[in-house]
Amino acid sequence: MTQFQKRYLVNDISKDLQKKMVFVGGPRQVGKTTMAFSLLKNGDEDHPAYLNWDYAENRKRMLNYELPDERERLIVFDEIHKYNGWRNLLKGFFDKHKRKRSFLITGSARLDYYRRGGDSLQGRYHYYRLHPFSLKELNNKANVDDMKCLLKFGGFPEPLFSSNEREWKRWQRERSSRIINDDLVNLEKVREISQLSLLASILPHKAASILSINSLREDLRVAFETAESWVQILENLYYCFRISPYGGGNTCKLRLAQKEKKLYLWDWSLCHENQGVLFENFVASHLLKYCHYLEDTEGDEMELLFLRDADKREVDFVVTKNKKPIFAIECKNSENNISPNIKYFSERTNIPVFYQLHMGKSNYENSDYRCKVMPFLKFALEELI
Repeated sequence: MTQFQKRYLVNDISKDLQKKMVFVGGPRQVGKTTMAFSLLKNGDEDHPAYLNWDYAENRKRMLNYELPDERERLIVFDEIHKYNGWRNLLKGFFDKHKRKRSFLITGSARLDYYRRGGDSLQGRYHYYRLHPFSLKELNNKANVDDMKCLLKFGGFPEPLFSSNEREWKRWQRERSSRIINDDLVNLEKVREISQLSLLASILPHKAASILSINSLREDLRVAFETAESWVQILENLYYCFRISPYGGGNTCKLRLAQKEKKLYLWDWSLCHENQGVLFENFVASHLLKYCHYLEDTEGDEMELLFLRDADKREVDFVVTKNKKPIFAIECKNSENNISPNIKYFSERTNIPVFYQLHMGKSNYENSDYRCKVMPFLKFALEELI
């Protein structure tokens, strides 16, 4: 198994490229460019159909509306969203060449978020989010050793496939620096770079818990609105993500939490100091990948939420599809005892099945509480992507 293996989105992207442009967003160094090279038949930085906005010679060609030889049917634009007029530039390329060319656009920021103002590209593209490697993508017959490696080194290709702690630490430091000093500076009008860097270092200690913007405001000594906007910026740069509380639907009579959000990181390995938090963030990332995949390929409205009532009883995750719950998940260290919160919410909600996931071996069902207790390894290989 190598980092150059075929990524899980390749087949879906190849089909969509026959009709529309395809945008691929995702965290820095998650493998977007490597995946694009595979679609160029194992191309590289020197491939004539790979045009990177960061390269001066490529930038000049793009601004002059120059494309390579027509034998190159697929054109890859990388980091083009750093150019203020990128929407109109792509619109011109697509409208003129769509019958003979396909266009793949990649970038480490949310390409759908940064298409604000100007001439909309709506209807001309499909958007995908490339996630780090999950268990099933890493190995569809993954074992416990695969899971331990993925937990420790994260799902980003470089540290995962080196599986070397020294290299992982160096990669972490370099990646954080590039997110703040490259992506942030290029895409956001923020002067307080050192403050954003401080925020990025604080967030791993707040993962898998309710994120209090008031607490962040005090730590950073800024206004509430500023702290909130900075967290949003880091979300847009795929550094972290937040999930909202499950509302319960019209039939639910519980007093559920409505406003608080829980925080997780795209790179769960940053949570290594707390094994419980690490495991929960690991599960959250797998579930988000599952939700995003179904949204991006099937068009279903997927949401990853958490379940919490006014008395602070909580189940870690609820996944909904087109506004309807399909399952809930509780992450536990215990293999044997069903969480009392699962018992409580199973009697008071219409969630069809609850999973209690762990890293052990126990695997059984309790029909009274619609609950399946199973190893996360089994759940990931059977239910996720």
